[in-house]
This record gives sequence, structure tokens and C-alpha cells, in this order.
Amino acid sequence: MSRPAIYAALLLGVCAYAFWRGRADERWAAATCLAASLISVALLGPVHLRYSDVEIGVLIIDLLAFSAFTWIALRSDRFWPLWMAGLQLTTTLGHLMKAVDTDLLPIAYGAALRLWSYPILIILAIGTWRSHQRGRSRGRAPATA
Repeated sequence: MSRPAIYAALLLGVCAYAFWRGRADERWAAATCLAASLISVALLGPVHLRYSDVEIGVLIIDLLAFSAFTWIALRSDRFWPLWMAGLQLTTTLGHLMKAVDTDLLPIAYGAALRLWSYPILIILAIGTWRSHQRGRSRGRAPATA
């Protein structure tokens, strides 16, 4: 199985789980992950030029995802959204790294942008699971709002 297929399976599985079992925070985070991933793929440059310069479209999406994760973290009563925002900030700083050093290898730039997507999804899955367990132990279903 290729890396894009593994990522797509993880993305769809975690987001489906967050929409199914999560509260509003988990659902907003899942929607952000889905939208950012799909739009980023659509905005990437041609394969032969990919990551050779700063990917402006992906930078904008990464900044919007960082803003969304930060908004979720600021309104949440849980700690996991803060981790997601922090990892997304690290991803966003990858663009700054390429802007400062234009000789940075495209493979290093691309890896810096993609690396933290996996831990972000794992954090979302764990946050959703813990939220669901907390709701079950208190004898109530998760909030749907």
C-alpha cells in the first residue's frame, strides 16, 4: 500500500470515527483535517515542480488549519486540541523554512509539511476515544452540537 493510500485510509477512518463518536470539538477538528487535506492536494503544483518553491496555496490552507485548531483549542475544555494546534504550527513553519533557505531540497520541504499530519490524526482519534469513554462513564451520550 502506498503512503498516500495509507494516509487517506487513516484520514477517512479517524474523521469518520470523530463524526460518529465525537463531540463538537472532535467534529470541528475532523472537518478541518478533511478540508485541509483535500484542498492542499488540489492546490499542490505539478509533480515535477512540487516543493521546489514555497507552495503558497498550501501555506494559506495550513494557516487556516492552524487558525481553526487554535480556535478549537481556545474554546475547548480539553487539552488535546492544543497539541493539534501546536503540531499544525510546526507544519506551517516548514513554509518559513523554505522561504528562508530557497536551496532547501524539495524532499525535505515536502517531508516537513507532511510529517505532522499523522500525529495530528492520532491525537484526534485518541481525543475522540477519550471523550466517548468519558461520556459513557458518566452515563450520557456525547453532545451533538
